[in-house]
Amino acid sequence: MIRSHSLKLASPLSSNSLNVLLYLILPCIAFIAYQVEETFLITLSTRVAIFALAGIGLNIALGYGGLVSLGHAAFFGLGGYSMGILASHAQDYVPLYEGIFTLPGTQSMPIIWLVALISSGIAAFIIGLLSLRTSGVYFIMATLAFGQMLYHFAISWSRYGGEDGLVIYSRNTFPGLDTLDPLQFFLITFVLLSVVLYFTARLRFSPFGMVLKAVRQAPGRVEAIGVHPMKVRLIAFVISGMITGLAGALYADLNRFVSPEMFGWQLSGEIMIFVILGGVGRLFGPVAGAGVFVFLEYLLGGLSDFWHIYLGLILLFVVLYGKGGIVSMLSKKGEGHE
Repeated sequence: MIRSHSLKLASPLSSNSLNVLLYLILPCIAFIAYQVEETFLITLSTRVAIFALAGIGLNIALGYGGLVSLGHAAFFGLGGYSMGILASHAQDYVPLYEGIFTLPGTQSMPIIWLVALISSGIAAFIIGLLSLRTSGVYFIMATLAFGQMLYHFAISWSRYGGEDGLVIYSRNTFPGLDTLDPLQFFLITFVLLSVVLYFTARLRFSPFGMVLKAVRQAPGRVEAIGVHPMKVRLIAFVISGMITGLAGALYADLNRFVSPEMFGWQLSGEIMIFVILGGVGRLFGPVAGAGVFVFLEYLLGGLSDFWHIYLGLILLFVVLYGKGGIVSMLSKKGEGHE
């Protein structure tokens, strides 16, 4: 049924039931693939979990804060290069710094994640501090410009591969797990996705989340009661960047390769697609969007070299007729919000 240019599919699922389904479908696919020895499907599920993380990061800025960023690949790339630099120094037995003290590289995943969170958080703070002085299309262009600056810097950084990128020859380690096993690596990413989903759910309904929503809807009124909108947006932008940076570190570890393309505007666009396709402002929207994108890429890519056209048509359909994205379309009629 189409009303007011929106499509609502008949569905017996409540919003909560749909969220549970979206949460469980990835591990189900991974475990079934493990049983039938289809390791490639496990890797696809891992890609979905990682891209969903990146989408959740953007969704905090876009869906909850109303900040349309086309530069989130900057944080994704910083997370990836944090992993690449630390791991490359460890595998080559070359310290990061040698002087008054020696700072070695590492292939320990928890340490790499911490460095990725810190580096992307610092970058998000600096970029946000400068970009948030603007709004609208100027903010979009500012974030895009910062992403492209880092892209060209990575190309010129010959110490770490330059345009050719950087290969990591061995998978990083996690205590007690075999990270070379596709299922165990998937479980690591899925647990991190679960933690971030829980954190985001708590954030949305926390006092800060309510203030962020108010800043998005009526910044003038919020400022009138003594809350500085820019400070609230900056905090949200930093949190957003840190989560996306964590996703970048995981993605680099999955591929054991980092390149300047991780900073590219095309990747920023893809992360935006995950959010829009699944549902802007919906908790599980990025999970649904990333899942549809990755599996359509796999299915359509085998049929035609022009699979992007078909994906574009699907995205156009969702934007025009599926107000609220896939999650909203599949929810029970009348449940427009979680």
